[in-house]
Amino acid sequence: MPIRVTNLRLSIDEPEAELPLRLARTLRIQPTDLQGWRILRKSLDVRNKHDLRFVYSAEVTVPDEAGVAERAAKFANEQVELFREPPFELPAPGSASLSHRPVVIGSGPGGLVAAYFLALQGYQPLLLERGTPVNERIRDVKRFDAGGEFHPESNYLFGEGGAGTFSDGKLTCRGAGPDVHRVLELFAECKGKPEILYEHRPHLGSNRLPAVVKAIRRRIEEMGGEVRFHCKLEDLIIQNGRLTGLVTSSGTIPAEVALLATGHSARDVYQMLVDRGVQLERKPFQMGVRVEHSQETVNRIQFGREKHEATLGNADYTLVAKGAADVFTFCMCAGGHIIPSVSREGFFCTNGMSLSKRDSRYANSGLVVTIPVEHFAGTDILAGVRLQEIYERKAFEIGRGDYRCPVQSARDFLADRASKSIPDCSYPREKVAVHLAEVLPPYVVAALQHGLPKFDHIWRGRFLPEAVLVGPEARGSSPIRIVRDDATRESPGITGLYPVGEGAGYAGGIVSAGVDGLRTAKAVMQRYAPLGK
Repeated sequence: MPIRVTNLRLSIDEPEAELPLRLARTLRIQPTDLQGWRILRKSLDVRNKHDLRFVYSAEVTVPDEAGVAERAAKFANEQVELFREPPFELPAPGSASLSHRPVVIGSGPGGLVAAYFLALQGYQPLLLERGTPVNERIRDVKRFDAGGEFHPESNYLFGEGGAGTFSDGKLTCRGAGPDVHRVLELFAECKGKPEILYEHRPHLGSNRLPAVVKAIRRRIEEMGGEVRFHCKLEDLIIQNGRLTGLVTSSGTIPAEVALLATGHSARDVYQMLVDRGVQLERKPFQMGVRVEHSQETVNRIQFGREKHEATLGNADYTLVAKGAADVFTFCMCAGGHIIPSVSREGFFCTNGMSLSKRDSRYANSGLVVTIPVEHFAGTDILAGVRLQEIYERKAFEIGRGDYRCPVQSARDFLADRASKSIPDCSYPREKVAVHLAEVLPPYVVAALQHGLPKFDHIWRGRFLPEAVLVGPEARGSSPIRIVRDDATRESPGITGLYPVGEGAGYAGGIVSAGVDGLRTAKAVMQRYAPLGK
């Protein structure tokens, strides 16, 4: 059984090539006795600004592993123990027959990963995407950023890869285990990079994600799956509690199994599900603003006076201000850009992204509050969506109808006054100086007024002086959960309908959505045999 060595520390100036020697020293063996090793985890400890260090966990294979581990554990500063990762496994195919191939609706990470593993096991899935292929989508997004027209089905939220394609490429995930590792492996195999398998905060970048998305799609097609673009789900055909077909913008498709992975911005799908009697429930969701600083300021706060950027890249941060409603940073984009996260004409909200090098002179982060269900309770199951829409429409109108970004300095926000001039920020289109309280719920405004001074205290007076707020940030999570059975993962009362991912309320990022898609694909495999078998 391999040995796991934890809490092994290297100075940021020591090359990673030193790891085998350090591992051998920790285990009190000769370097030649190392039969194999790999990094399991790598993080950066910035608590001591004068002694920044990388912290590693590694798996090591040596002769007499039990004896070596027992001896080393008595003397090592690091933790040494026998360890074996649980293996990744796919279930044996079930016995129920399929008359039609399974359909996956939505090509975000949940849908893509589900379709990939179904294709891998011979299920020949049909993957439907309402938007365009990723190359066309990139062109449409660039035109929009440059001041061009908004494309309702090809934008930052709709199109191949879903919202994740332009969401910075953070691959952090609170979960662990073989399913999480296998999803990361898939991304690494498909034009990603090996480091995402062990970095504490793995990141690909919005310029790298399109290649990953396209590579996964090609694998699905090579294994017998089919991908159809410009094919929007419009309705479900349900007979006697069973799914029998899908009505799409390209015609009706017979289907007895459909994985619904349409994302949290497909609000027309939520309305259709309500109309069809699919069981939904309200859930808390995050809403707030984006905050932006110069990247130089963030680097100095995180790294101290030393210029470590050449070695470590631009710094990120995580902040929480406790209160009646906690305010916390979300989706922090080091060396990034603020983007118009718009999925429908006449509405406006923001998000952030960064490229793989994270080399812009700006650093931005979501600054959000969790809005409890009681703040949008009522008879309308979509009340949380309506709340988002109210403030996104106000933001569009205050920007005079051309996707101008509402901007305000943090100090002016706290002083309850509109900024007299437009603060500098990375948003690509035009900006408009406003009082952001006009485009945020009072609950969020009060929480930000309480939390911003606390962040300034944490940063010793360096947070507020240059902080620029833009908003609203309203798409951090879904206000809706599409209810599903814990065991079968199907929608209660509708055999064959499988809600998946962030839009269904079961994930909170690229990797967690991918894992949810994988586990739902497993549920389908356990029940059904591949088509024609």
